[in-house]
Amino acid sequence: MPRHIRILSIIFCFLSASVVAAPQLPPKRIQATYEVTKDGMPFAKVHEQFVITGNSYKVESITKGIGIYALFGERKLTSVGELTNQGLKPTHFELQQGDNPKKALLADFDWSKNALHMLVKGTPKDAELAPGTQDLASYAYQFMFLPAPLKNDITVTLTTGKKLNQYVYKVNAEQEVLDIAGTQYKTLHLLPPAPLDASKSPTETKELWLAAEHRYVPVRIMMIDENGQKLEQTLTELHVE
Repeated sequence: MPRHIRILSIIFCFLSASVVAAPQLPPKRIQATYEVTKDGMPFAKVHEQFVITGNSYKVESITKGIGIYALFGERKLTSVGELTNQGLKPTHFELQQGDNPKKALLADFDWSKNALHMLVKGTPKDAELAPGTQDLASYAYQFMFLPAPLKNDITVTLTTGKKLNQYVYKVNAEQEVLDIAGTQYKTLHLLPPAPLDASKSPTETKELWLAAEHRYVPVRIMMIDENGQKLEQTLTELHVE
């Protein structure tokens, strides 16, 4: 084989290997709609939009109650921040409930000082900011940036706007197939660990089912609060661009 052809062949193989090894770029836009039930009864609908523009992202999540629950007004979550090699890096988070500004929750992420500055119904509150911390709006879209395949325990640190919480999830080794609104999703089931001390009073637990073939977007979220009430959030529409 002539020398110049061998060189071109080597270059071609190198470029091909580079393309295969390159990480998959995140989608520019995700739109998702969920139905929420409370103890099995219709409770609310959630409309979410995740958008990447350059090196920035924005998440908007709007929850509208159904029936008498509509009287509580819309619940709007907004998260903005940077897109990094490790995924989403929030800089600002807001939670608005209805039209009452006194019920608003705000959080500013000061990464240079590792400080989280929260405004809880008008009262300032600070906390130490751990690396990788997310908020209630961004955390669901951070899973797509975790190294695949997801097999080990996953630790999620997030702010609710009032405080910082840390969740450790166990990954179910076997994929579960969920049939939702006529569409089958291969999902990764994240289970909360069993409590170390069964004598303690129950606390909030949350389970997630992530779409393995759709960038780990949650297709089902189930939460049981400390009072035993169960909220289930199920995907009904998904558009990824």
